[in-house]
Amino acid sequence: MFDNLSEKLDKALHVLKGHGQITEINVAETLKEVRRALLDADVNFKIAKEFTNTVKEKALGQNVLTSLQPGQLMVKLVKDELTELMGGEAEEIDLSGNPSVILMSGLQGSGKTTFSGKLANYLKNKKTKKPLLVACDVYRPAAIDQLHVVGDQIGVEVYSDRDNNNPVAIAKAGIAHAKSAGCNVVIIDTAGRLAVDEQMMDEISNIHKAIEPQETLFVVDSMTGQDAVNTAKAFNDVLNFDGVILTKLDGDTRGGAAISIKSVVDKPIKFIGTGEKMEAIDVFHPSRMADRILGMGDVVSLVERAQEQFDEEQARKIQKKIAKNKFGFDDFLSQIQQIKKMGNMKDLMGMIPGAGKALKGLDIDDDAFKHIEAIIHSMTPEERSTPSMLNASRKKRIASGSGTSIQEVNQLLKQFNQMSKMMKMMQGGGGKKMMQMMQNMR
Repeated sequence: MFDNLSEKLDKALHVLKGHGQITEINVAETLKEVRRALLDADVNFKIAKEFTNTVKEKALGQNVLTSLQPGQLMVKLVKDELTELMGGEAEEIDLSGNPSVILMSGLQGSGKTTFSGKLANYLKNKKTKKPLLVACDVYRPAAIDQLHVVGDQIGVEVYSDRDNNNPVAIAKAGIAHAKSAGCNVVIIDTAGRLAVDEQMMDEISNIHKAIEPQETLFVVDSMTGQDAVNTAKAFNDVLNFDGVILTKLDGDTRGGAAISIKSVVDKPIKFIGTGEKMEAIDVFHPSRMADRILGMGDVVSLVERAQEQFDEEQARKIQKKIAKNKFGFDDFLSQIQQIKKMGNMKDLMGMIPGAGKALKGLDIDDDAFKHIEAIIHSMTPEERSTPSMLNASRKKRIASGSGTSIQEVNQLLKQFNQMSKMMKMMQGGGGKKMMQMMQNMR
């Protein structure tokens, strides 16, 4: 996410490191590189210029604190200004109606239908709502089929009427069905086109007037950069939408759309899509995104994701097993499953401060645990519960059954034993031992 922008901003801000004080010359030199980095990320020229001018005024008007180096001060100023540019605070979705009606808009290919499913899944699991998906794309039968597949996948009902070619009538009928079925949120997936045209705008405008939704959301492919911002403006002029959804942020995103869109349409980014899975949806937090763009990671979001997958009862059982030296590979496997539910590995690693820079250029496979799972599944139940019984002949059989080598099996056993020792130390209050162990590993 924003790897190129992060790298270029890091180089730009590196100019001030080692300087004893901020001067007009070194600030100008730094901000020239910052502006260039923003333009390369497809940020609108006017926005990039205003951004760097604001940072310059604040930098030259500040007395550098004794505890803060000029480089650190500039990073803070850039981070604060990026946060402000992207909206300042996270914005909640309006769920005040009964049912709450959410109208999804956007171009074809922006990920609108998939995100409708993600949003329904989010509202169902995190907001304890009962959503209904309504298929209003009357031009593409495949779009209706896709929404039904998504609905089945997440356990959410989908309302459609293949014999009706009037999207306004379908939307109204969908809302009526939601009321009779006890659904308290209706998400209406509308038709998109390959480009903004008058017919599409008239149609979405007519649906909007007829149903008067609590939320009108514009879904945009973040990989399209400045084009996304221009399309958002065209839609906003007609719909006056309430918020933006940025999809495909896990791809090769330059970052221009995320940084520019709020200042162009004056509407907040409410959600972001970070992967293909139905769980890959996050509330957009401008300050956290600014941290990630500047390579500072996003520990808060990482902890939140971990807490969502945290099973208190399971944790207690594992603690007891660790205390009795009975922690086995089945328990290890359950921990891996919880980590996988948190999201794709590259996205998770990017949330760790400094990791993005350290991992630059590395291709982190989303199936990073695949060979580990294969090895564990090739063990017998007895071997999984008692790893100490794994002798040479058993390892050879496991390697053959999992399509791996004996060296890989040995490596997993070594990692498993190290992790078991660390967990035992942490549980036994061995903080000092843990610190010594970590120091020795450096």
